[in-house]
Amino acid sequence: MKKLRVLALMDKDLIPPASVEGISEKEMSPWKMEYDVLTTLRELGHETLPLGVGSQLGVIDEALKDFQPSIVFNLLEEFRGLGTYVPYVLGYLELTGQPYTGCNPRGLVLSDNKALTKKLLRYHRILLPDFAVFPRGKVIRRPARLSFPLIVKAVAEHGSVGISQASVVQDDDKLRERVAFIHEQLQADAMAEEYIDGRELYVGVIGNHRLQTLPIWEMHFTNLANGALPIATDKVKWDLRYQKERGIQTAAAENLSEETARYVRKLCRRAYHILGQSGYARLDLRLAADGRVFLLESNPNPNIAYGEDFAESAEAAGIRYDQLIQKILNLGLQDSFGRHA
Repeated sequence: MKKLRVLALMDKDLIPPASVEGISEKEMSPWKMEYDVLTTLRELGHETLPLGVGSQLGVIDEALKDFQPSIVFNLLEEFRGLGTYVPYVLGYLELTGQPYTGCNPRGLVLSDNKALTKKLLRYHRILLPDFAVFPRGKVIRRPARLSFPLIVKAVAEHGSVGISQASVVQDDDKLRERVAFIHEQLQADAMAEEYIDGRELYVGVIGNHRLQTLPIWEMHFTNLANGALPIATDKVKWDLRYQKERGIQTAAAENLSEETARYVRKLCRRAYHILGQSGYARLDLRLAADGRVFLLESNPNPNIAYGEDFAESAEAAGIRYDQLIQKILNLGLQDSFGRHA
């Protein structure tokens, strides 16, 4: 295996320490992915330089000139405090002919806007929950075709930001209240979509042109409070204590018919291509009681920390964590989608 010079881009506040001795799981949580990736890159023998990025492209430009990396490992989740700016950082890398890992800028721009993603997928007749967008500064009025219950989200946020049990609404008053919350607290346009009662499925996809789907994963809610709905809220995603208290865990999906599993894998590969994604992504779906499969969203560059869903499903497919990191590097080096010079 060829040894590479890897420049790892990450948020300036998420550069991990050299050692995690004496650090609790909770303390590690914000930068665990960065630590796992950096440690693994070094164990693979690659010369690796972590670079904390805040709001200046000049920091990246200087590192590119001084370090002259073979590839940039992109772990950025925001630039200048906004996730929507990350595609432009990658666009800059493309202009300089610098290979990088993960999704290309076009795929990121599409996925960052949930409403735009859904419109594109609906054009291609992908089954989605019905939805409506409520821009800031406009009157909040529900279209007659949109029936309750609804779940309200921010149009351009990922990682369940702004989602709680209160996000599922049953009437127009609660809808207006929750949309106003998104507008005011997150300073974002809101989207309300049909709430699909069913199983929460996740599928990892790896590749550029030729795609590999990882084993179908499922989120289990075994000890929810009375009246709580099985949805991936902010607490479900990120609060370790809450996860343990409420028996929330993910594992390989069981009791799926081969026909359903085959359909889900095909659906995910198709959506990945439609959205112009590359590198790797995790697609979120709901399997309704009547057997219908609804695609909720596609998340390029998901969390690839060791022990998280994506890495766990890769392990189930026979891909060790070090092999997964190397595979992501290899895909970044490919001249796919005309990304790299």
